[in-house]
Amino acid sequence: MKRTIMIIAALAICIGAGAQTIGKAELKEIQESFTKDASTKALQNILTSNSNIKSLAQNYEVKGKVDHFFKYRVDVKGITDQKQSGRCWMFTSMNVLRPAVMKKFNLRNFDFSHSYCFFWDQFEKANLFLENVIATADRGMTDRDVEFFFKSPVADGGVWNLFYDVAEKYGVVPAEAMPETEHSNNTSQMRGMLNEYLRGCGWNLRQAIAGGAKAAEVRKQKVEALKGVYRILALCMGEPPVEFTWRYKDANGTVKSITTTPMEFYKGIRPEEYNPENFVMIMNDPTREYYKVYEIASYRNTYEGVNWVYLNLPNEEIKPAALASIKDNNPLYVSCDVGKQSNTAAGVGVLDVNNYDYATLLGVKFDMDKKARILTRQSGSSHAMTLIGCDTDENDVPVKWEFENSWGVKSGNNGYLTFTDKWFDEYLFRIVIERKYLSPKALKAAKTKPVEVPAWDYMF
Repeated sequence: MKRTIMIIAALAICIGAGAQTIGKAELKEIQESFTKDASTKALQNILTSNSNIKSLAQNYEVKGKVDHFFKYRVDVKGITDQKQSGRCWMFTSMNVLRPAVMKKFNLRNFDFSHSYCFFWDQFEKANLFLENVIATADRGMTDRDVEFFFKSPVADGGVWNLFYDVAEKYGVVPAEAMPETEHSNNTSQMRGMLNEYLRGCGWNLRQAIAGGAKAAEVRKQKVEALKGVYRILALCMGEPPVEFTWRYKDANGTVKSITTTPMEFYKGIRPEEYNPENFVMIMNDPTREYYKVYEIASYRNTYEGVNWVYLNLPNEEIKPAALASIKDNNPLYVSCDVGKQSNTAAGVGVLDVNNYDYATLLGVKFDMDKKARILTRQSGSSHAMTLIGCDTDENDVPVKWEFENSWGVKSGNNGYLTFTDKWFDEYLFRIVIERKYLSPKALKAAKTKPVEVPAWDYMF
């Protein structure tokens, strides 16, 4: 009896004094609110026979109102295609470097081997996962960190610092030196196999440690696990070259050839200032204090690499810096919530907060601001692209911007996307920029000690 009373009391606390079930009176009120007048019946007929709500919500009033002309635009050539993979961060990082490579070798076209860097990214992520498993082996499987590590041992997503980490360790190569394969273009099956294999390896490591295995034995077991990772990657994508010969034709039609290593090639094309000492990852996150530095724990791919560290700034600080970089002909790595209010159809390529009027179509309010959307998981950074253009008004104030995307030339405006300044405010999150473009206030804030944020934080 006492136990029953305690359970009832606990339930009462959980439910709360003001909570109630849906009764007949409430249900009747809710049902009667759906008034089937002529317009509602028409909408119901349309929506029950057409599953594409997005197309039905297109806002005719803004259709065709955004052009693709820009006062300032970085000199870029060629559109890449990441295919069915989450490697946008890698493509974008390389797209930022491509113009300098084309200039150095006097090329009309050029692309890096994304397969090469992806191989080492996955390999290093596997090692980091195993190291995290070893470090948390004394915790239960329901520990928040342990759960996070085992949920996705390796993923193909990432941010700029991951490209920097893997390029600094393994270098880069031209596309011809390690071509794409079915499994670099479409990563899901290979990653599924890797994750299943790594979860088993992680479990076995935990069991060995729990059974009293010595450190040397644990390390040996980890190396054996990595041999399996290397085998899966090599079978699906081929082995990365340790040296290669690259033949190319320059813009003058002259055929040339160089024999080098991935690291030598990387050092030869990497700008001198290209490092975290000169570049800062900026975030616009209204859920956290601005002019503060944050570091995401274990958000890297190489164990010894640079974590994702960012400076949180208001858009009023970010936009002038981005515009200054574009004016200097320097493209920028950025990431955003590309799926929101975006029309990426071929021949269109416009991102505008008024593209789709869901509220009028469905007769309900969608009124969350950026902060609320982040905290409720409705919005977050989902895709990286290269920021290359800005159009301004008569006072040189931005009105719209341009992305170079990595979805091929058949997407958007021949591979490019134009987005309004208001869309920038609502859905752009990250940008990597040289320190020289930041204000004194931002530079001072960038020098402060980072606040550590867990890798499973709502924003990441």
